[in-house]
Amino acid sequence: MIIDAHSHVHDPVADHVALLDEAGVDRAVLFPTRPHPERATDLAGLRREMAVLHRALEGAENGADGFARAWQELDAALAAYPDRFIGFGSVRLDSTPEDIAGAVARDVVGRGLHGIGELTPPPGGAAAVEPVLRAAHDHGGLPVVVHGSAPTTEPDLHTLARLSARYPSVPLVVSQVGGQHWMTAIELVRDTPNMYLELSTANIVFALRLAIREIPERTLFGSDAPYGDPVLARAMVERVTPSGEVRERVLGGNAAQLLGI
Repeated sequence: MIIDAHSHVHDPVADHVALLDEAGVDRAVLFPTRPHPERATDLAGLRREMAVLHRALEGAENGADGFARAWQELDAALAAYPDRFIGFGSVRLDSTPEDIAGAVARDVVGRGLHGIGELTPPPGGAAAVEPVLRAAHDHGGLPVVVHGSAPTTEPDLHTLARLSARYPSVPLVVSQVGGQHWMTAIELVRDTPNMYLELSTANIVFALRLAIREIPERTLFGSDAPYGDPVLARAMVERVTPSGEVRERVLGGNAAQLLGI
């Protein structure tokens, strides 16, 4: 089974399914999203959508209305394609620990979702993830996915590793190979047994090669669609791994084991 471990709700959802079909991907982890860059038809439209993304990554796009719309879109996508998508749910990191625990119980576990993410703490703010890890631990070790590229900083990655070590039953996935800090991300994930590294949107091919070589059992193929493309992301993984067990694990076996499917 080929599993894209990182994707966001598309508008329309059928376009996403068509991309998965073209890439030969059986299932995709699906996160709710507020920006929709795939809606843009020109540069001005893309700038508007990316501005929403940048505000979200900086912790400034946390209105209740935006979260509600994102949840509605996720619910609709999962209902339309239950055999293709593996739903994850996000929580507001600016909430109290008690509210975060309630949101995980209600909006993630209560909806029958498979994990929590993609979390986007502001730069320098990775410590805000700890109440989520605590709640994930309380619910049997739900996987937690955290944005790894900019504006995530190198100190943020170290913070995530320290927090992960406190909750060894919780799989913590760092996305986008850690962005420009990919060497640090590889080292931290390699040395923290419950951390995983998702491989989407890498712009340096040997970042993937070295990540897979160092952590073959905890690296995950992902596209970050619509920001990345499942066809290209799969081709890059296949380019840097020989056919056989390691490639199969990265393209889906590791994710299937992590998600219990």
